[in-house]
Amino acid sequence: MTQYIHGGVNRRKFLGMTAAGTLMATASANLFSRATAQSSRPNVVFILVDDMGWGDLSIYGRTDYETPNLDRLARQGVRFTNAYANQTVCTPTRIAFLTGRYQARLPVGLREPLGARSQPASNNIGIPANQPTIASLLKANGYETALVGKWHAGYPPNFGPLQKGFDEYFGHLSGGIEYFTHTGTDRILDLYENDVPVQRSGYVTDLFTDRAVEFIQRPHSRPFYLSLHYNAPHWPWQGPNDQASTAFYLTNGYTVGGSQATYAAMVKSLDDGVGRVLDALEASGQADNTLVIFTSDNGGERFSNFGPFRGQKASLYEGGIRVPAIIRYPGVTQANQVSNQVIITFDLTATILAATGTSFHPNYPPDGQNLLPLLRGDRREFSRTLFWRYGAALTTRQRAVRSGDWKYWRRGNQEALFNLATDPGETTDLKDSNAQVFTRLRNQFQHWELQMLPYGS
Repeated sequence: MTQYIHGGVNRRKFLGMTAAGTLMATASANLFSRATAQSSRPNVVFILVDDMGWGDLSIYGRTDYETPNLDRLARQGVRFTNAYANQTVCTPTRIAFLTGRYQARLPVGLREPLGARSQPASNNIGIPANQPTIASLLKANGYETALVGKWHAGYPPNFGPLQKGFDEYFGHLSGGIEYFTHTGTDRILDLYENDVPVQRSGYVTDLFTDRAVEFIQRPHSRPFYLSLHYNAPHWPWQGPNDQASTAFYLTNGYTVGGSQATYAAMVKSLDDGVGRVLDALEASGQADNTLVIFTSDNGGERFSNFGPFRGQKASLYEGGIRVPAIIRYPGVTQANQVSNQVIITFDLTATILAATGTSFHPNYPPDGQNLLPLLRGDRREFSRTLFWRYGAALTTRQRAVRSGDWKYWRRGNQEALFNLATDPGETTDLKDSNAQVFTRLRNQFQHWELQMLPYGS
């Protein structure tokens, strides 16, 4: 049975919601799904937003504003309640998505996050030339590939989007930009057309939407992959009618200022943009053959709604890594579905490649799971064991493992064990009463970490 989330989400509502959300499909729907999926390769629109909290969409529980277009997308497909980002800050999650593998397998994935282009150390690191990306794999399989929006995974001439498989690029390369002047935190212009900096007038969320819509509306002789990476609702806190705030941010840091009303305006502008993208797919007759995925690169910041969760961005508590996620795949997903399945960013990579008939390179096998069997109803929800590590400083380094409903958490020398099924807010440490589980998860983390690069690599 489908269950919608209305109003705020307290612990009791959350537990009832996650108990009710299962992803099932009928036999007839399965047959239709397979026939449709095999008839032609789908287009892909992957929408990645920045610093959005788990509860920042109205369908996830936000009550002080509405997000009708993203709510519509959720009602047309599958909404996940147990979706995670690969990291609690942006660059590592993007590396995980682009490669389909744990970000700590690459030195750039240890940048938490990658610094501004004006910092010399940031210009000589990125995804290596021999490492395939989702874009390069799709391009080799006959797809048009375009990226609109935030990159933050390396800088040209060696590590930009065009060097990593995208045919074209319009967006910003660094972690965050002022929404009207399009300058990065170093106050240098950071808006690019391919590898060339460009001046454009307008609110950057709208500029990204305009370009995405224009790309969709073009004639296409091949299937396309469009990655639309909004900067919103990442700081600086500026809504579409807040151009006067530019003067404030000329002399103040980008992380200050703002209000709940400003944040609402940013998210509503983002939602309007997603609505325009969905409408463009409909108007061009491509909606029925386009896989659309929406998620965030990490948890939210100070104006976000975290639902029942503790922590925020830069924390490995649930609030820092639990994110909204929606998948709509006509002919494969049924409408109005809520899934409790635990998923993580690089699962989306594996799913996109599977849906498009694209294989991973055999030398770089995926760490993520292809979700298509789940989406079709051929597989029931299944247990996962996932790992996180954040922070180079050993005294404050955070570690986490989710295995089934259990979560191992560590910061410095402080360790805890939580049961997320009964305690999503991570308030009760159960390591003493469940010593075997605690030891097993801690040992699993240590084994996993030996397969990753150490900090400083």
